[in-house]
Formats: sequence, C-alpha cells, structure tokens
Amino acid sequence: MPIATINIMEGRDDAKKALLIEKVTEAICESLGAPIEAVRVIINEVPKTQFGIAGKTAKELGK
Repeated sequence: MPIATINIMEGRDDAKKALLIEKVTEAICESLGAPIEAVRVIINEVPKTQFGIAGKTAKELGK
C-alpha cells in the first residue's frame, strides 16, 4: 500500500487539496502500477509561523 505524505503551508482551500490528492494518486498508480484502492495520501498543513524560508517564518515574509 503506497502512502504519500505531503507537507504544505496552511491556507489552500479544500478544492485545491482535493485536486492535489487526485493528481498524486494518479501519479502513484501510473508510476508504480498500484491499484487506486491501495493508495493513501496524507496532507499535513503547517502553520505559517512554523514554516521557515531563508531563516524567517512564512508569516514574517507575508507568504
């Protein structure tokens, strides 16, 4: 059972996250030949205050 874990910064809407899950699932099925029923995708949303870019938080950078 392939499991993909994706860490993204908070703020994306449910439709975008659903599309991400769909596309990652398709990529796993195509590349590994895994049945779609076996694929799991986990999205972890990281708060902007806990996401660092170039030594600053994403919130500090206005991301």
